[in-house]
Amino acid sequence: MARYCGSVCRLCRREGEKLFLKGERCLSTKCALERRNYPPGVHGQRRVKMKEYGMQLREKQKVKRMYGVLEKPFRTYFRKAGRKQGVTGENLLMFLETRFDSVVLKLGLASSRWQSRQLIRHNHFEVNGSRVNIPSFQVSQGDIIRVRENSRNKDVITESVEMRSDGQIPDWLDLDRKNLQGTVVNMPTRDSISTPINEQLIIELYSK
Repeated sequence: MARYCGSVCRLCRREGEKLFLKGERCLSTKCALERRNYPPGVHGQRRVKMKEYGMQLREKQKVKRMYGVLEKPFRTYFRKAGRKQGVTGENLLMFLETRFDSVVLKLGLASSRWQSRQLIRHNHFEVNGSRVNIPSFQVSQGDIIRVRENSRNKDVITESVEMRSDGQIPDWLDLDRKNLQGTVVNMPTRDSISTPINEQLIIELYSK
């Protein structure tokens, strides 16, 4: 399976904003964007006026990197969003938000998306009583995500839950800290997605 293996801090610098790809490190003074707030590369500090296409491209790249999705699957999400009833941009964000790795991260069962994917791949979670080890698995309303019995004492999971406050968990999810169990109460709406994304730019880019 193809995946990005380079520096994730480089991605934040390229997009000019924090994508929170390293969890708590992104909130500390060690964040690369705090020390070098300009794009990577030899010409990173040059001032370049962004044109319309550039703005659309950068928004698409930002969202792809934020959710850890490569171009081919991202385009597949876009096609599915277009076929689904409703607003295409909102449907696209809903598909990305309800990926299994995104839900595990938002519940606070992992401190970063990379860690979320690693824990899922290593069979530490189950959905509705069945083991699921596919990060791109789409959850549905009413699904129950639970840490498997043999994984309940893993420090990375318990520490992540302790660091995550109730106010950081989206209102469409519910977390039972005692049982290390999360429930998808509702499907996410555009208002419940606080991530700064201008999905209209992505729609315009793919519609050309």
